Amino acid sequence: MQDKIWLSSPHLSGKELFYVKDAFEKNWVTSIGENIDGFEQDLKKCLGNNHELVVLNSATSAIHLALVMLNVTQDDEVLTSTFSFVASANPITYCGATPVFLDSEKETWNMCPKVLQEAIEDRIQKGKKPKAIIVVHLYGMPAKMEEINEIAAKYDIPVIEDAAEALGSKYKKQACGTLGNFGILSFNGNKIITTSGGGALVCNTKEDKDKAVFLSTQARDNAPHYQHSHIGYNYRMSNITAGIGRGQMEVLPDRIEARRKMHEFYVELFSEINGVDVFSEPTSDYYSNHWLSAIIIDPEITGRNREELRLALLENNIESRPLWKPMHLQPVFADAPYYGENVAEELFNNGLCLPSGSNLSDKDRERIANVIKNFFN
Repeated sequence: MQDKIWLSSPHLSGKELFYVKDAFEKNWVTSIGENIDGFEQDLKKCLGNNHELVVLNSATSAIHLALVMLNVTQDDEVLTSTFSFVASANPITYCGATPVFLDSEKETWNMCPKVLQEAIEDRIQKGKKPKAIIVVHLYGMPAKMEEINEIAAKYDIPVIEDAAEALGSKYKKQACGTLGNFGILSFNGNKIITTSGGGALVCNTKEDKDKAVFLSTQARDNAPHYQHSHIGYNYRMSNITAGIGRGQMEVLPDRIEARRKMHEFYVELFSEINGVDVFSEPTSDYYSNHWLSAIIIDPEITGRNREELRLALLENNIESRPLWKPMHLQPVFADAPYYGENVAEELFNNGLCLPSGSNLSDKDRERIANVIKNFFN
């Protein structure tokens, strides 16, 4: 059996050890320390220096904190993308609120602005003005943020920008994660950089950052004893984990370049295969980190489907994965409201994510290409 080619495996550089060792030597094995401060500053610089960062134990925690800070509570409604990982929706339920799922548009696969407008007007007519909007940048592709933000502003609804998959991506030259009231980043093991687990909340003001830090460290009041006037959470990132992040930030540009080259590899590979489209930026307004490269297969043209390709790759010990199953089709959200048609559902039925890691070798690419060419021939 040949070595496994993973969809998106961690890619460490060795630089991480310096920061982790420093934390041990200085005995900062806790939720404060130089690595936390340094990692937040590195991220701030990466995003353009105009925002404040709070590093946390997961992107899911970051979404939950953003909702808490927007006062989302019992019986509220939050609009969000149906075509996403479940972590975009779960925190809504943590607040006792109801997710309202919105369909995608075909260009970026992200939240459709037209559906957003329709959903807001209908929920208001029903007496349930949405409390917030969570928009996702799928697989690193920026959403149509200008249109989405215009609609959100019209109805005075705050936007949480789930850029968990989009560190390094840009929309109209502005970093993803900085285009809403709050932004979300993820450093999970399969992301473009990793801290093994972890995430960050992007804030527009120092006041918001201070509040997020307060809430993420159990909301302890300023007193010599332990006193609490608010419900808090144990969400802060550890200084050890942040050290891994600091080392990863030193190689982030290289990781983005490698992911984008994997996308180019697939564009070239499928250029002569009719009936397969590689997910790409629709215009120059969009700059994707191409965290995951994905394709859509038209069974009527190719005579094959995405599940057959997935199994052919698996037979050769190559991991691939269907696109996200829409949230409104998930059993856990079967009763949640949904707006749109079947764009996300068709993407799920016909789409496949292909190996995209920044650590793939020329030999790996040759194996992938041979299996795909043989499959379609």
